[in-house]
Amino acid sequence: MSMRGADSGTSIPRRVVGDLQQPLPPLALPGQLQHPQPARAGRHTAVRERVGRRLYAVDGIRLLAALMVAMHHYAGTSRVNQPGNAIWGRPVSDIMPTVFRLSSYGWIGVEIFFVISGFVICMSCWGRTPRQFFVSRVIRLYPAYWFAVLFTTGVLVAVPGVWERPRMREVLLNLTMLQSGSGVANVDGVYWTLWSELRFYLLFLVVVATGLTYRKVVLFCCVWGAAAMLAPVSGLPLLELVANPEGAWYFIAGLALYLMHRFGQDLLLWGILAMAWLMGQLELGQRIDEVEHVSGWRGSVLIFTVFLLLMVAVALGATDRVRWKWLVTAGALTYPLYLIHYAAGTAMINRLRDTMDARLLVVVVLAGFLALSWLVHRFVERPVAGMVKRGLDTSFARMRNARAG
Repeated sequence: MSMRGADSGTSIPRRVVGDLQQPLPPLALPGQLQHPQPARAGRHTAVRERVGRRLYAVDGIRLLAALMVAMHHYAGTSRVNQPGNAIWGRPVSDIMPTVFRLSSYGWIGVEIFFVISGFVICMSCWGRTPRQFFVSRVIRLYPAYWFAVLFTTGVLVAVPGVWERPRMREVLLNLTMLQSGSGVANVDGVYWTLWSELRFYLLFLVVVATGLTYRKVVLFCCVWGAAAMLAPVSGLPLLELVANPEGAWYFIAGLALYLMHRFGQDLLLWGILAMAWLMGQLELGQRIDEVEHVSGWRGSVLIFTVFLLLMVAVALGATDRVRWKWLVTAGALTYPLYLIHYAAGTAMINRLRDTMDARLLVVVVLAGFLALSWLVHRFVERPVAGMVKRGLDTSFARMRNARAG
């Protein structure tokens, strides 16, 4: 038995369930398109519209992370809380206990940097060639870094007493940013994070060379994550060097968050992010036990979790209405501030600690380095990056012409 469709005039097949007759779902004809549901189509449209917009909230988060790290170095490390320390002369917890308790968690800003780096690198590299990726990283990293190495060296020579004066051959090698791979000390201790960043860039360059797609980035996250988990027990120093188990899962979290931003959320991306959180909370605890010694695991995990949720909000578009122009400047200050604040700043605190209230001194030093960071961005980063870019573009053009000839 069949019924006529009121509009089409075609028969609608029916099935019997119990005593009731129900129409069967229509069959798609060959070549006939199945249109998505309006809600689903609307969601994908909204995701596409977000891609390419500047994420002002990320600029603000980056500056907040840099300020967290600076406050930690000035008033929250185990070193500054030792009796007779070279920076404050006595435990900072005796001088400003509340500031010390809060600043003791500021080191988590580094892990926040790694997550943001994974997000931003994936965003900035989408659709780019390996040459463009290489040039963008060189002009982004080196101009401010070169200034920071020379500036910090000058301060440590002029203001001795807190840090050892670096040897000239070590300073010169530091200009390459590859000193950690050669077993040479960093001019400033904060440069250790750049070694993690460089290893991430080299690994991700492989994916960029093949052309970034959702599938390839997900596969990269899974393979790198597996290597990072196996490296510590493998007994293979080279694998541990390449896999970077201390930082890998933070970068992977950033990559997954960018895929959410570009393609929308799905269970696989949530699974990668959950795995990154689980591995991250373990690394946080290990760092507290082995390096920091001043903060608690619960508080650290809470801060890290809140940050990840904030980045999820950014990825899913909840912060799209945040478009304050000053955040662009805030983001531009982040990298120079991170590079120059530590060794030079603590040396200055040592010299000025008896001249004013300790809390005011921290604010003054931090404000001074923010102002210097703006000058570095305006008069060093921008012009030098332009010159380096033109030089690299000319070099790559010559290479292409040489192959053609």
